[in-house]
Amino acid sequence: MNGETVALLFDVVRMLEESIAARDCPAMVVMDGERRLVLSDDGYLLDEPAAAAFESRAAAKAREVGATRWVLAVPQVWIFKPPNTVAMRPVSNHPLREDEQEAITWMSCDRDEGVDYGRVTYARPGGEPVFDDPEVFTVGVQPHRSMPGFKMLQAYLADQPDS
Repeated sequence: MNGETVALLFDVVRMLEESIAARDCPAMVVMDGERRLVLSDDGYLLDEPAAAAFESRAAAKAREVGATRWVLAVPQVWIFKPPNTVAMRPVSNHPLREDEQEAITWMSCDRDEGVDYGRVTYARPGGEPVFDDPEVFTVGVQPHRSMPGFKMLQAYLADQPDS
């Protein structure tokens, strides 16, 4: 991940952390192109069609601003299932179960550097969220097509000229 994409990641994570602390949990995407553009959507976590619609709109905006890089981030609950599977669900007011962890799931795409993804875990020890640093996955993780950013990535890549 190059320095510009890392800076974009920290920007979107900071904005999302502020929203989560204010008890709001939107999906956010920040893209750099001819100008910087920030989009958010409170309905993203409602269901898969809402998420797909937001990612489709975001990909169209990425084309519009000539985005060379973007980062999409979504607050979710990660559910760890044996042996090596992770499922995700929307955040809620319900207490976490033993096998669950709140996290900001993110995906970045840089036209020249490629795709990275990871998470920012957080806990609420006194009721207020305390965030860890962003984690970049460096092992062979295969994102599922329902992972945040996957549909946007497909649409974004479909519009890129062959190099």
